[in-house]
Amino acid sequence: MLLSKIESSPAAAILAYCFSSMSMTLVNKYVVSGNEWNLNFFYLAVQAIVGTVAILVLKQLGLMANLRPLETKKVKAWFPISLLLVGMIYTSIQALQFLSVPVYTIFKNLTIIVIAYGEALGFGGGGGSSGHGVSRLALLSFALMVLSSVVAAWADIQSVVGDTTATDDVGATMSTLNAGYFWMGLNIFCAAAYALSNRRIMVKTDLKSIDVMFYNNLLSIPILLACSALLEDWSAPNLQRNFPAVGRQQLAAGMVYSGLVAILISYCTPWCIRATSSTTYAMAGALNKLPVAVLGIVFFASPVTVEGTVAIVIGVLSGVVYTWTKTRETSRGQYATGGGILPVNVERQKA
Repeated sequence: MLLSKIESSPAAAILAYCFSSMSMTLVNKYVVSGNEWNLNFFYLAVQAIVGTVAILVLKQLGLMANLRPLETKKVKAWFPISLLLVGMIYTSIQALQFLSVPVYTIFKNLTIIVIAYGEALGFGGGGGSSGHGVSRLALLSFALMVLSSVVAAWADIQSVVGDTTATDDVGATMSTLNAGYFWMGLNIFCAAAYALSNRRIMVKTDLKSIDVMFYNNLLSIPILLACSALLEDWSAPNLQRNFPAVGRQQLAAGMVYSGLVAILISYCTPWCIRATSSTTYAMAGALNKLPVAVLGIVFFASPVTVEGTVAIVIGVLSGVVYTWTKTRETSRGQYATGGGILPVNVERQKA
């Protein structure tokens, strides 16, 4: 059947993931871009609630007939993955609040290095490069990823110093950038842990992509609502600051739309991981940085600098090098073992 062929197609999985990832990044940036916004847990809870309701409606309409009912054993097994997912999306929102879209997408590449090492150390169970070293060409692509991030950060700092004359303003803006880099670092860790753990638990619990989408949304709701109630300010003045009269309807529409996009990305993420590997899933996210960066510049007036453009080009080049490397390894039916290996001394796991 056509649907079955699409489900098993790596190309379709990668394209669907890239579209959903790009949409999520842009809509998230739109919602949290207000100077007074500070209800990120609530925003993510809305996403999860909208997603859960939409899934149940689609099931009632017969469009998700294969969705299986919740099972206590699988809920317990998947709950830690939901915690990692909450950590990943929350740190992503926080980083987007402080960083521009182009800089965010460039730094997101560093997740690939963490995932690749995780798979090399055998943490990505269920296939991929688990238990293997990483070739020199892969190391070159990693070096380019780090270089692009360094250039992007340097361009960010130069932009702040060049555009701001008052010392206090420079200090405040640098503090904002540092906060963004801090949350970006946490996001890299959470995203890598989620990608590696997701594949292993999917195999262990025999959950399909539709089931994972449902579990991710439903199990996230109580976590996010609890965090919002305990950690966020629900006073009337703060609500007024977060939802000003001007633009309130657009903001609400963006939040609902993000919930619908979250369904797509919740489905496409495990689909992409299942159809390819954890590392390929991360690389797919890296390769869409150029259109995301361009759209970020267009919609959010991100500064265009020579250094920033160079960082984006280097980032794209790193993705091309890594993709070419993985294609060569796959065509040979093995992972590169000659010509130098990263210092990951792990024996190949036995079946």
